[in-house]
Amino acid sequence: MTTTTGVQTIIYPVKDLDGAKALFSALLEVEPYADEPYYVGFKAAGQDVGLDPNGHAKGMTGPVPYWHVTDLRARLAALLAAGAELLQDAQDVGGGRLIAFVKDGDGNLVGLLQDPAA
Repeated sequence: MTTTTGVQTIIYPVKDLDGAKALFSALLEVEPYADEPYYVGFKAAGQDVGLDPNGHAKGMTGPVPYWHVTDLRARLAALLAAGAELLQDAQDVGGGRLIAFVKDGDGNLVGLLQDPAA
């Protein structure tokens, strides 16, 4: 059985990575834990907030909430069977962490994230 532990990650597509990094540093009052040209990540109040300078090119039209799941491929297949449109297939983004995202019939983006088994 696959389960979700809820939305714990949200990723924003940004055009100005430095400007967005300054804005979210001010909002969250923490420094990024990841600060790379392709991704900046913050952890605050149990949330992971990411900034993706390539997000718009991937089809991100706004922030994407990522549901943390135990079996990403099964949840992805279920979303596609329910009519979602695939925007990013399962991809390992490092350390065995898998992400994917889809668009529903209303244009809302839904992300999935699976961390490697402990």
